[in-house]
Amino acid sequence: MYLEIVTPEAVLFSGEVTSVAVPGVNGEFQMLDNHAPIISLLGKGNVKVYGDMNLEEEVAEKFVKENGVTLLPITSGTIEMKDNKVIVLAD
Repeated sequence: MYLEIVTPEAVLFSGEVTSVAVPGVNGEFQMLDNHAPIISLLGKGNVKVYGDMNLEEEVAEKFVKENGVTLLPITSGTIEMKDNKVIVLAD
C-alpha cells in the first residue's frame, strides 16, 4: 500500500509500506492492502508504520523506530484510505 504522511509544515513521508496502524478517536485500528475505503478522525497517540521507510534526513527526528516498527507521535489528525493509498493528515 502507498502511504503519505502530511503535517502543516511538510510532507513527512511518501512511499510503499506493508501496513499502518493509527490512533482513531474510538481506539487504534490497522489497515492492510485492499482495506475498505475509510475516512476517520485521529486522536493522540502513535501512527505505527510496518515495512521499510526511507526517511528524509530533515524529518527523521520526528519518528521513532522500535522493533521494526516506525512510530510517529501525533496529537490529532485525519486519515483517508482508498484504492490502497493511505493519506494521514497529522498535527
